[in-house]
Amino acid sequence: MNAQDTPADSKPDLQLEIAHLLLIDVVGYSKLLVNEEIELLQELNQIVRDTECFRAAEASGKFNRVSTGDGMALLFFRSPEEPVRCALEISKTLQDHPRIQVRMGVHSGPVNRVTDVNDKTNFAGSGINVAQRVLDCGDAGHILLSGHVAEDLAEYRHWQPYLHDLGECEVKHGLRLHLFNLYKDNLGNSQVPERLKRGKRSKQVSPVRPITSPRWPKSVLVVTLLVSAVALVISSLILFHRASPLRTTVPAPEAATTSALAAIPEKSIAVLPFENLSDEKENAYFTDGVQDEILTGLSRVADLKVISRTSVMQYKTGTKRNLREIATDLGVAHVLEGSVQRAGGRVRVNAQLIDARTDSHLWAERYDRDVVDVFAIEGELAGKIVAQ
Repeated sequence: MNAQDTPADSKPDLQLEIAHLLLIDVVGYSKLLVNEEIELLQELNQIVRDTECFRAAEASGKFNRVSTGDGMALLFFRSPEEPVRCALEISKTLQDHPRIQVRMGVHSGPVNRVTDVNDKTNFAGSGINVAQRVLDCGDAGHILLSGHVAEDLAEYRHWQPYLHDLGECEVKHGLRLHLFNLYKDNLGNSQVPERLKRGKRSKQVSPVRPITSPRWPKSVLVVTLLVSAVALVISSLILFHRASPLRTTVPAPEAATTSALAAIPEKSIAVLPFENLSDEKENAYFTDGVQDEILTGLSRVADLKVISRTSVMQYKTGTKRNLREIATDLGVAHVLEGSVQRAGGRVRVNAQLIDARTDSHLWAERYDRDVVDVFAIEGELAGKIVAQ
């Protein structure tokens, strides 16, 4: 994905940003003749450039566009509503161009600018990767949204009737994405994507319930890098722990719960919402970021059952949590819980992994770091993981 030229002798700082991404690709592009491909892409590019949302974003200076070969990626940096409004506007215009069949995917996530072999600025990061996975799940006409984007939009009443829960879709590397289908009137595609039908993961399409989910500031991504390594520690411990058989005597009143837990797969985990211990309530964004980063890392571990963020949000901190009951309800053997505290330029992350079947701690760690040192910390944490 190439954007603007960067001088060969420049050394841009590695800086993470939250981008609200709209990815578009042409359905059936590979079946076109070369001259047809060129003509179609030129026509699509002109349609997109002529939209009001594109012109407004470009004029703001907080926008980037990148060619993807058979489509494009539009990166907005102001609001998650921008890519969604743009998708609807493009969909409306394409009704007058029936030969151009596209699918679109929307996601908000971290990106960073990197220099490629041609000394041009490119974009990388999990934000782009996840947006591509969202796009891949759709068919012609679909405007699919990631769960994060849908939760942000659901805070506004005018979006709620157009958000339709599709459930989870398994994508590359075994990652499970919670998707929503955006359609209104005759814009978008109201049908369940074929990929979800084939995976037998589709649910009855219904409007999404309003969910209060704060938007992340840029700084949350710095903190989540600190905890991304925690996911690797957890997965390693689960893999090693499975070799140790359980020989625990449980009192009779807990026999039913224990019986249910015994049938649960060893390689399974729920990452409960972390507790925000910061004085400033706005730092709750950091807490959400920590949980999400760990979930994303664990979801890439083969054969590991990871409960989705949506399913665990009901166990938000504030009341005493019975981990054994939670594990039984969610069907997992292990539970991760923790807390995040930020004061000035310092961050403290506490995490503990618990075997819910025996209520025993398998691993606990505390990280006290300067936010500015987060990139150097990755090597240190990697060493600790190997030592485990």
